[in-house]
Order: sequence, then structure tokens, then C-alpha cells
Amino acid sequence: MLLKLLKERLKPYKNLLAAVVVFQFIGVVAMLYLPSLNADIIDKGVAVGDTSYIIRTGAMMLGVTLLQVVCSVSAVWFGARTSMSLGRDLRTALFQRVGTFSTREVQEFGAPSLITRGTNDVTQVQMLVLMACTIAVSAPIMMVGGVFMALREDFGLGWILAIVVPALFLSVGLVVSQMVPNFRKMQARIDEVNRVLREQITGIRVVRAFVRERHEAGRFGHANDELTDVAVRAGRWLATMFPLVMLVVNVSSVAVIWFGGHRVDNGQMQIGALTAFLSYLMQILMSVMMATFMLMMVPRASVCGDRITEVLDTHTSVPPPEDPELPDPERRGWLDLEDVTFSYPGAESPVLSDVTFSARPGQTVAVIGSTGAGKSTLVNLVPRLFDATTGVVSVGGSDVRRVEPEALWAQIGLVPQKAYLFSGTIRSNLLHGKPDATEDEIWAALETAQARDFVEALADGLDASVNQGGTNFSGGQRQRLAIARALIRRPGIYLFDDSFSALDLATDARLRAALRPITTDATTIIVAQRVTTIMDADLILVLEDGRVVGRGTHQELLEDCTTYQEIVTSQMTAEEAA
Repeated sequence: MLLKLLKERLKPYKNLLAAVVVFQFIGVVAMLYLPSLNADIIDKGVAVGDTSYIIRTGAMMLGVTLLQVVCSVSAVWFGARTSMSLGRDLRTALFQRVGTFSTREVQEFGAPSLITRGTNDVTQVQMLVLMACTIAVSAPIMMVGGVFMALREDFGLGWILAIVVPALFLSVGLVVSQMVPNFRKMQARIDEVNRVLREQITGIRVVRAFVRERHEAGRFGHANDELTDVAVRAGRWLATMFPLVMLVVNVSSVAVIWFGGHRVDNGQMQIGALTAFLSYLMQILMSVMMATFMLMMVPRASVCGDRITEVLDTHTSVPPPEDPELPDPERRGWLDLEDVTFSYPGAESPVLSDVTFSARPGQTVAVIGSTGAGKSTLVNLVPRLFDATTGVVSVGGSDVRRVEPEALWAQIGLVPQKAYLFSGTIRSNLLHGKPDATEDEIWAALETAQARDFVEALADGLDASVNQGGTNFSGGQRQRLAIARALIRRPGIYLFDDSFSALDLATDARLRAALRPITTDATTIIVAQRVTTIMDADLILVLEDGRVVGRGTHQELLEDCTTYQEIVTSQMTAEEAA
């Protein structure tokens, strides 16, 4: 999976990679040439006392060294540019792919895991590419060239290389094979730590309200300990690698000096050649050590590459239509659901079953029912946050699965159950609804949403800062700002998913009164828990276990819908209900 990912994503940078290979090749060849020049100085210059030869050869060594430095710096520069560009492209690809996901895919992966894959996992792959450009290219050239040059100096000691190099590869291969499963577990444990930490930070007020600090500390401690245990196991195998490599290096060096010394004493080898052979042996083993250092990164990067590929290969369950169509402008605001059923994959029973209703501009349709009845799911089907399992959801006379996504979303103003605000300012949040909105349009939307008073009271007004999630505002203020964000775009269909729950009754009544003239040419769908919010709706749908058990006006349902009667009785007196 990692190789496939790199093969696809590095195609645009083949010229940079070619430059890396060229500079690494020239630099390594220059490095391999140095011990031979040094041997010549010892055996030819020093032995006969030829000072001019020593100076000429030394100057050549300086020139070769300078060439090697220039090539190495150039190779690292091109390699760094390639790896950083790859990291940028992977993060962009992940962000764009996650942006196409429906709620289902986001829930399957989990937000903490997606964040880890887009940050930590990409960094691991990026660092592997950087090390590959600086090490993986030069190490094989250095190893093969070193063997050739060492045998050129003295073939009699070649048997040492035949033993040392395979022994080094076998020992490194054993360690790496044990590291892979531990690194795979480690990434999963990082996801778990991120999930627990995110939950605790997000829900800190709930934790403190119920005095659960010790319990949450225990949860985090358990996740942290599991990550530590896996990291320690991986670290132990990692720690054995360098001692193994150094053991082989030291034993081989002693062997070369011992057996090479005997060959020099017997006149079969010169001192300069022995020095060069030892240098080449060190270069060979250093190339193996460098490759080993990179191999230490391969197991973890391989796991990260698999996780990145898993996201990139996942396709949304709400794919865009192959031959998109536009809603009929004459039917702007038309909403129809025909025998709609929705089930989660693997679920025993559907969330919604055989839901059918129609709504037209100027109408208000309310949906009420107990928790888990499927109210929010019904609303989410309209903008295609989910796709119906069976049946048809139509907007503007067209099946939403065949409508061009941008055209569909332009028809809809959604206020979700959780009023989420983005970090920035009040102005920037409202402009999410309509980027080219004027100052007057912004204030008009705030006034309708009953938010103008508290925004004007802020020192910076529309430019007042908003924390991530809008945590510096109360629940009611967040809801009103979210409502204003939907109102500012003046869509054909308004979807209010329990969007008035944090408002007091007086503000709720004022807001609904202000909405009436605004929504006369639009369809309004309201999901609510409070009966007072939906009493004036043109049509009320009563959901129970995903099925419509009652439909009609408030008075009609009071007469013939037992479930609605129970809801009303639990909230209102008989006089209020009438």
C-alpha cells in the first residue's frame, strides 16, 4: 500500500527525484575515490619520498571532497523539496476526500483518527521520503561501489565481506520484522489517546459538573499506558538494532586488521592498500547502517501509508450524480418525501420507515416525537448528509441524488441540532451563509434571529471574536447566530433541527413571529421537542420508532393521535393545549 501510494503521489516530482539520484551518484563516487587516493599517497608518495606527488594527490583529494560536499548539499535540497511537496499534497488530498464524506464515513473513521491521519501519519510518510532521497539512493551505490573498490585493493580479504554483509542484513531484517506489528498497534493507540483527550477537553464542563475528574484521569491513564506499553516494546526492538550493527562493524574491523596485517607481513599487500580496504569496509558497513536507519522508519511509515490510503480509497456513500440536473426554478422550495426508509449498515431495524409527505412554499411542517424517533435523520436526508436506503427525497421536483450538489445546497438553509460556530468573528460566521452579504443583510438576519441586541452590545459588534465552536457565547446565543447564518442566504427550504431548544419561551415566540414574513415564499421544516414551538404549523408529523403515527394540525392531532396527546399532556395543561 505504501509503495502504491508513493508511486502515485511522486509522479509529478520525477524531475526532482532524477536530480537527487544524479547528485547522490556523483557524490558517492567522489567519496569512493578518496581512499584510493589516500592509499596512493601512502604507497607511492610516502614510500619513495615524492613530496610533489603527495601535494598533487592531496590537492586532488581536496577537489574531490569539495565536489562531494556540493553534490550532497544539492541532493538534500532536492530531496527536502520533494518530501515537503509530497506532504503538502497528501494533506490536501486527505482534506478534500474527507470533505466529500457523509456523516456515515466520518462516524466510521472517527474525527480523532482522521485528524491523526492528516497530521502525524502524513509526517511519518514525508520523513520516510526525505530519508529515502538522502539515504536510500546513496546507500546501495556506496555498498556496491565499496565492495568493488575493496576487492580492487585486495581480493584476498574479500571473504570477510562475503560473511559480514549478509550477517548484517539478516540481523537487521529480524529486528525490522518484529517492529512492524508493534508500530501498527502504536498508531491505533495514538488514535485512542487523541479520542479520549478530545472528549475530555470538549466535555470539560460536564466532567467537572459531575465531579468525574478522577474517572476521566483513569480513562486517559489507561489509554496512555497502553500506548506506552506498545511504544516500549517497539523501542526495545529498535534499541537492539544499533548494538547489533556496531558489533558486526567492530568484529569486521578487527578481522580486517588481523588478517590484513598478516598479508602485509607476508608481502602480499601494501600498507596503503590495507588502509584503503579498511576505509572501504567502513563505507560498506556505514551504507548498511544508513539503510538500517531508514529501515527503522519503514515499518511505521508503512502503517501510516496504509491508514492514509484507507481514507483516500474510501468513497462517500452520497456520491455526486454522474449526470447532474438542476432543480426546476418554477418549483423552488418544493419538498417531497415518498416512501422513504433509512437504515444504517448492519442495523437490525431502520431508523425511518415509509415516511411520506409534501411541503410547499409558505407552508410550515413540524416534526415531533420522542428521543431516537428519527427526527434529525429525516432532516439530514434533505441536504444529502445521508442518502435514503429506499424511497425518494425530492427538492424542486428532482430527486436529490440526481441534483447538482451546489444547486441543492443553494436551495437549503440548515440550522443543525448542535449550533456550531467557527473560530473567527461573528461577521465571518454569518458570511458562511452568504459570502457576498451586505452589512444591511447581516443586520437584518440578526434582527430576525433575535440576535441583534446582544451583538450590538458587544464592544466589537460584528467583528467580535468567536472561539472554536462558539464556546464564548451561551447556548441560546449560538443558536440565534446559527439561525441568522441560515436566514441570510434566503433559501427556498429552511431546516430547523431542534434549533429553538436553548431559547426561552418569550424569545422563541418573538423569533417565530419574525420568521413568518421572511418565510412566506419558502418551505419551513421544524424539528422540535416543545409543543409550543410547533402549535401553529400547517402540518405536524408525529414520529415514533421511525414511523409516522400521526399527521395533521395541532387540533386534529389532539383529537385522534394518542402519541401526540401524551406529548402535549406532559408539557401543557388542558387550557394551554386548547
